[in-house]
Amino acid sequence: MFAGMVTGRAVNDGSAGAPADADVAAWRARLEQPLAEVRADIAEACAACHRDPADVTLIAVAKRQPAAAISAVHALGVRDIGENYVQELAEKAEALTHLRDLRFHHIGQLQRNKVGPVLRHARVLHSIDSERLAARVETVAAGMGRRIPVFVQVNLNQEDSKGGVGPEGLAALVAYVRGCDHLDLRGLMTLPEADEAGAQRAFAACREHAVQLGLSELSMGMSGDFAAAIAEGATHIRVGTRLFGARPAAGG
Repeated sequence: MFAGMVTGRAVNDGSAGAPADADVAAWRARLEQPLAEVRADIAEACAACHRDPADVTLIAVAKRQPAAAISAVHALGVRDIGENYVQELAEKAEALTHLRDLRFHHIGQLQRNKVGPVLRHARVLHSIDSERLAARVETVAAGMGRRIPVFVQVNLNQEDSKGGVGPEGLAALVAYVRGCDHLDLRGLMTLPEADEAGAQRAFAACREHAVQLGLSELSMGMSGDFAAAIAEGATHIRVGTRLFGARPAAGG
């Protein structure tokens, strides 16, 4: 069984703004085949590198998708949901409070002034990229009495379009996060180059950094490249468009 995959039917108990049953049913019918295909591809990728599919957590990235889509994928056994935007995360989390085992992961770049709102709903943070951000998360988490699972984001090629700490600052940031009482450092996250060869190199490099730093979890791989990421040890993959289809335009 895949990590985060369980069976059973969630019941809408009347949460404020909860999606209509008909909308959830329509999304469930739409998602059954692509989800089955993604799970089959995860199993195939794991078999190719002699890994257990249960060691790979599928995070369904629901950016700009409706709460009904999340409710439907939850009904199909997915428990981990990725969100990029603070307001969207809050609205969906509040609409889906009846799904008590749903786990929201914040996977986008996180501004320090948004840490409080994000931690009200997210269970896991995937983009710690500076000591200042880590310090802010530590302060907020301490005030909430929580210990937050986090990934440090590494920008392997130091691309301006992506967040993350460069390789030269990675060890120091990992050491800092390890010293925070309310941060539970799980591993590294990276966003690779778009081309296949560049992605493979990035996944391998991220794995090597994790090994050197004594970290066992890797958040890497998306809809188009998660098989390559699994081959290099990914423990969390982020899949959006292969499940939900093309994202609606912003504001649409």
